[in-house]
Amino acid sequence: MALITAKNLCKYYGEFAAIENVSFAINEGEIVGLLGLNGAGKSTILKILGSFSLPSGGSATVSGFSVENEPDQVRRRIGYLPDRPPLYDDMKVVPYLRYVAKLKDVPSADIDARVDEVIGKTNIQEVAWVPLGELSHGFRQRVGIAQALVHQPKVVILDEPINGLDPIQIVEMRDLILSLRGRHTVILSSHILSEITKTCDRILILDRGKLVAEGHEAELEKKLAKNMKLRVEYSGGTSVENSLRGVRGVSSVVVTQANEKFVAKVETEGDVRSELAKALINAGGSLLELSKEGSGLEAVFMKLVKTSHGSAMQGSSGGGVNQ
Repeated sequence: MALITAKNLCKYYGEFAAIENVSFAINEGEIVGLLGLNGAGKSTILKILGSFSLPSGGSATVSGFSVENEPDQVRRRIGYLPDRPPLYDDMKVVPYLRYVAKLKDVPSADIDARVDEVIGKTNIQEVAWVPLGELSHGFRQRVGIAQALVHQPKVVILDEPINGLDPIQIVEMRDLILSLRGRHTVILSSHILSEITKTCDRILILDRGKLVAEGHEAELEKKLAKNMKLRVEYSGGTSVENSLRGVRGVSSVVVTQANEKFVAKVETEGDVRSELAKALINAGGSLLELSKEGSGLEAVFMKLVKTSHGSAMQGSSGGGVNQ
């Protein structure tokens, strides 16, 4: 049975639909990532699941409790880190965590043990008695996760936990998130594609308030494999280009020549790499390289968003997309 469900979830601001008819289920112990461009609806979904914002339509439950009708029960079962950690800069780390634990109804006799536990889990011992206002961004994020864990919630919601961290801090945060697997169900949003693949069991891709795809990275790639772009590098063979065009499923072939080598950009309907290799060799060519272009989650994301928008996506670069 799913620990978290969303059915036809909608959120409107006037006539603007932040999310529309979004449905999904998350099982206990999963780490699930929300991926999408700025304004795709990621933070809106996280706020609704945390009972910090009411849906305009549809429904969502956490541990069987309605986010709309039983918000107090939901909040007892979730730990939430928004994109800006809810820290009081004049307080020191340990007193702040004790204060949060008290607010979250941790029994008085258990507070010190819970605070010690989350300090160890998030590796913030060296700043335990430092004012929050003096902490680096990386430590502030860690304290933000500590406050989300102090009451031992079933569900941990993390909105851009890696945003603004340096490379070493990103690796440390990744290890921290992975350490939560099994004991907690984790939902996180991120614009760093590589981190989504390294930390998440499953991915929900959002575009303009709608869920356009979900699954493991391999599953998402497989769904789009019917339209592949291949790069074929070869030498020799005067009839290779025509032979490639003759392979069933090939929709276009564009060949360029560099010295004695040829490069064919081939678009296909389905995975016909084996057939292309055979056709090339039978035509007298020597196969030097055969590879997929734009493989991986980034290519999947780019293609899904392009399809949804009907044109090329704006604002993407490198290994991530803009939040």
